Amino acid sequence: MTAMPSASDPDAIIVVQNLVKTYAARGRASEEVKAVQDLSFTVRAGEFFGFLGPNGSGKSTTIKVITTLLQKTGGSVRVAGYDVDRDADAVRRVIGYTGQAVGVDGQLTARENLMLIGRFYHLHGAALRRQVDELLSVLQLTEAADRRAETFSGGMRRRLDLGAGLVHRPRVLFLDEPTTGLDPQTRNGVWEHLRRLHRSEGMTVFLTTQYMEEADQLCERLAIIDKGKIVAEGTPDSLKAEIGSDVVTVRLPRSENFEALRSDALAAVQKVPGVNEAKAFDGGVTVYAANAGATLLEILRVLEAERLTVQEVAISRPTLDEVFLKHTGRAMKIEEVKPLSRMPFGGRRRMN
Repeated sequence: MTAMPSASDPDAIIVVQNLVKTYAARGRASEEVKAVQDLSFTVRAGEFFGFLGPNGSGKSTTIKVITTLLQKTGGSVRVAGYDVDRDADAVRRVIGYTGQAVGVDGQLTARENLMLIGRFYHLHGAALRRQVDELLSVLQLTEAADRRAETFSGGMRRRLDLGAGLVHRPRVLFLDEPTTGLDPQTRNGVWEHLRRLHRSEGMTVFLTTQYMEEADQLCERLAIIDKGKIVAEGTPDSLKAEIGSDVVTVRLPRSENFEALRSDALAAVQKVPGVNEAKAFDGGVTVYAANAGATLLEILRVLEAERLTVQEVAISRPTLDEVFLKHTGRAMKIEEVKPLSRMPFGGRRRMN
């Protein structure tokens, strides 16, 4: 397994130690909800790092604390050597951020949007125009540069939004679920642009996502987060290799006594020779076996002998889905949310 970087690593550009973020429970001010629970991790300079987890797992809360958008409750966070509390302005100067909702002003053109963001970072004149032209080219938006963003497709708006986070050439780019809500073809296009930007700029990229394939395709290293805690960390290949077995997923039909039947199925398959481990999940039982093909028939025979009906059975090589399932005991549900929206600033006046 790849060695995990430590807080003392000279190449570390993001250092999070014992991070805690709590909120008052809705309607019960005296009670607290822990959105993030004692998180510690480090990201190296130039690394493409990912946070993988379902909605509500603490991904967005963590990234908002690191980017100074939320005040933490406890712990310490440093970005490029700057403390997010004491040196918030310095942190903002070295980072770029793209949130879940597209943040471009539909009444402005692509070029005007990028020029406006550049001026927020005190960029002016020929240097700003040159940077905007380069970004439009990299993002393949040159031909649409002088069209209003409201006429763009979802993928074009997302690419323009990425450009807004890159105008000032940040050392660290934070992407909070950048492809949620996009169709598969557009999502693949955004992935290719992210790979190209990472290679060409050599910047550190911190991605949060609920898509297993996205994390597997893009991230050099990732942490799986669930219920505010990191449950696994490593490269995608090392995390999958930890399972060390083929995976048999046995789904059971829903019924009033589903939990009892699932418990019986779990006890039955655990006795099958060749089964390394078996776990219950929300749809049935997951079995880890060194040779699933040879073990499958015996698993089905045992379940039939116990008069347990099988709705569906599947064999697969280890994937990040199985990694998440193994560490949390449930499959990760994808929630397609966050419709495209306009930027709240900028009004409706066009720039000259």
